[in-house]
Amino acid sequence: MVSRYARRKSRKRTKKLLQWLLLAAVITAGWYYTEQNPEYAPWKPLDLADPVGLFTVNKLGALQRNTPECQALLDDAGIEYTALPPRGQQQCRASNLVRPGRGGKLDIGYRPTDVTPSCPVFAGLALWEWHVVKPEAQRLLGSTVVRIRHYGAYSCRRVYGRSEGRWSQHATGNAMDIAGFDLADGRTVNVKRDWGQGTAKSVFLASIRDGACDLFGTVLSPDYNAAHADHFHFDQTDRGLLGKSVCR
Repeated sequence: MVSRYARRKSRKRTKKLLQWLLLAAVITAGWYYTEQNPEYAPWKPLDLADPVGLFTVNKLGALQRNTPECQALLDDAGIEYTALPPRGQQQCRASNLVRPGRGGKLDIGYRPTDVTPSCPVFAGLALWEWHVVKPEAQRLLGSTVVRIRHYGAYSCRRVYGRSEGRWSQHATGNAMDIAGFDLADGRTVNVKRDWGQGTAKSVFLASIRDGACDLFGTVLSPDYNAAHADHFHFDQTDRGLLGKSVCR
């Protein structure tokens, strides 16, 4: 006859075994899921062909530390660009600037055309075009965006153009200021004019601002302060592997 103690011990062993089996099943399921969806795995390398995932923005920020990898990602994605030589000195030293090319896998141009963001910012802009700007313009405005109007990327200056204080991300080209959009049907969307107006254009602006928060380390809009009343500020501040982007 099996004692009560032996039965209790057997139940404990069975419970422990079931716990280990459950843990193994969870680990296996998690491994399989991240193999099929690498955008949700922080340890998986970035691929611009993957959907935007939970850690895409962290991986884009990390590209600041690896210019060859960033350029290889653009090449693999069929994005045309020109890699530029280093420029500037000290806090304004920029070594990973690119000039967007014409054609390739990007349909939207820039005005002015001579803009030189950092490679990680340009990679983020490419994903923003594919996953956010184009589909939202079609859904909300019934047209496509053909041109992004901007206030520039590289600018050797401090935050807000002050004479002292911390240096802006623009000082190394690691930021881009977006002012508006030209649509294929001839209409324009302007951040200063259309933000918060309760129109389809303002809904479009709010939607693409929100979508940018999954792709840039910092996103600032007219909701942030008066200095951003006429543009979106995007930059690729590296928030670390598990850091959260600033989105305002």
